Amino acid sequence: MAKLIYSAIASLDGYIEDEHGKFDWAEPDEEVHTFVNALSRQVGTYLLGRRLYEVMLAWENLDLADQPPVIRDFAEIWQRADKVVYSRTLETVSSARTRLERGFDAETLRGLKAAAARDLAIGAPELAAHASGGGLIDEVHLFLTPVVVGGGRQSLPNHVRTELELLDERRFGNGVVHLRYRVRT
Repeated sequence: MAKLIYSAIASLDGYIEDEHGKFDWAEPDEEVHTFVNALSRQVGTYLLGRRLYEVMLAWENLDLADQPPVIRDFAEIWQRADKVVYSRTLETVSSARTRLERGFDAETLRGLKAAAARDLAIGAPELAAHASGGGLIDEVHLFLTPVVVGGGRQSLPNHVRTELELLDERRFGNGVVHLRYRVRT
């Protein structure tokens, strides 16, 4: 059975975007992006909320001609993956290999995990909270960025207790730290 992985790039104080909705401080450098690409190669399906989906749409039609290899690589990984967008407000999806779900259903996701040949990744904290509450997340990957933003959108949900076991850690030259945890059941 495939793993369901929650992954986020967060500030040291635990936010994925600041109180103004900005996350420019989270842009990975080449070393971190190369590492993210390696992790992303294992993912067959991305589970996204509407806002993250709209941000990630840029990877569908990005002009790659003048982009560095690490960017071209991620665009290819992203385009090859399946995507499930959870939204009650989005009318349609405009990217290939993408389907729209109106609501989260734990049993449907459990079936998707059981049938998947490759891992699934959640990149939205609200969606991850639903999956975590249903006992569906297998691993948590946090990329902690050396910045404190003081508020905004949290990377981890409130009111969900999850016991974790540290599996791996990695420090990058720019001060980012990757922490990989297994969810204890």
